[in-house]
Amino acid sequence: MLKQKVEDLLNGALEERQDLFLISLDISSNNHIKVVIDGDNGVLVEDCMFISRAIEHNLDREEEDFSLEVLSAGATSPLLLPRQYKKNQGRHLEVRTIDDKKIEGKLAEVDDLKLVLQWKAREPKPVGKGKVTVSKEAEVAFTDIKEAKVIIKF
Repeated sequence: MLKQKVEDLLNGALEERQDLFLISLDISSNNHIKVVIDGDNGVLVEDCMFISRAIEHNLDREEEDFSLEVLSAGATSPLLLPRQYKKNQGRHLEVRTIDDKKIEGKLAEVDDLKLVLQWKAREPKPVGKGKVTVSKEAEVAFTDIKEAKVIIKF
């Protein structure tokens, strides 16, 4: 009952603010509501407050006691949805595949099924001594990704 009400209120708020999207909604047995959101242009404190008010102001504490926490997906949180990949296009990612292969590179392309990472590598010259820098590319289907994170560079 509470979960359905919260989902309805959350969906209404997200319809009003289509630049924001839901990452997760958890409601514990003691009615602690935890909402994690992300946004196409990032998430501001005001965005979390907007979602929080949309839920809190429309639930009756006399009916059900609850606590509410609304937060943004952190910079170090794994990417979970294709929409998160799209907003991070051009940034560097570390992707771990389901067969435990690790790929690091710039997120060059994203569609609904896969992503393309690009990076440069030093390899031995085909002829002679020394190394040469070559451009590499990997296409990874979302179904093959175990975890992907943005690499924050300073």
